[in-house]
Amino acid sequence: MKVEVLGSGCKKCNTLAELIVERAQALAIGIELVKVSDMAVILEYGVMSTPAIVIDGEVKVSGGSPTAAEIDALLQAR
Repeated sequence: MKVEVLGSGCKKCNTLAELIVERAQALAIGIELVKVSDMAVILEYGVMSTPAIVIDGEVKVSGGSPTAAEIDALLQAR
């Protein structure tokens, strides 16, 4: 599963990326985490507010930081 965290590289984005990795490990789900800070790429996804989470090419969250439980649900929903 490819998980992309879209954002400028701010503290909020980095914290979100760390939480995704932590939750994936806790759930024993293998992921490839990619941090995307290129605004052109972010805009290609139609994201206007970051941080955002993209899973396997589909925007799942935009403009906010989900809770650990919400991340668990996103990772298990595939």
